[in-house]
Amino acid sequence: MRTRFHEDLEQLANQLHTMCLRDRAATNGLLGADLEQCERAVDICQELDGLRDQCEHTAVALLALQSPVAGELRKVVTAIQLVANLHRMGALTEHIADIARRRHPEPAVPESMRPIVARMGAAAVAMATGAAAVLASGDPDDAAQFEARDDTMDGLHRELLTAVLADDERSSKAVVVDVTLLGRYYERFADHTVEVGRRTIFMATGCTPEEWAAARHGEL
Repeated sequence: MRTRFHEDLEQLANQLHTMCLRDRAATNGLLGADLEQCERAVDICQELDGLRDQCEHTAVALLALQSPVAGELRKVVTAIQLVANLHRMGALTEHIADIARRRHPEPAVPESMRPIVARMGAAAVAMATGAAAVLASGDPDDAAQFEARDDTMDGLHRELLTAVLADDERSSKAVVVDVTLLGRYYERFADHTVEVGRRTIFMATGCTPEEWAAARHGEL
């Protein structure tokens, strides 16, 4: 029974890892006014709905049928919370692709702001890739790095808002609204990767990130 439980738990972890790696097309479609890439991003995000349901079903089955205890229970419950974070990341990605689709064949981002949005997209992809790696490894040290990465995204978000204000006279209201929303979507995406890191620390150690950091500091 315990062997079966651990096999099921590993399957759940693999499903979470797959969810985290599903998105790569939204920013490419946005910056390239590439409708095919945007449609691909939307299709991938819709696939996440099925994967989310699969993850939740697996987690509920583990709780109902395998009687997990202590650390095992913590892993299953945290995994359910992680599913919500990862699914929301997918929804934000779909919002980005939707803006690009609505503006096609025109670009959704003015030329002056494209470098900033490109950096935000690259940061989001790097954070999603890192989150997937952390889910696979369960390494709390790596999980703790997302706070610093989020600071980078926050800085880019502020830079984008400054550019929007500077360009307000030349851009239409629709463009201003779209770019402002895009900045918010990327910023929230990064916030959810931070939550993935925090939940991974708890899942691996049984401590909150603050407790774990304090304990490590006391050891040094």
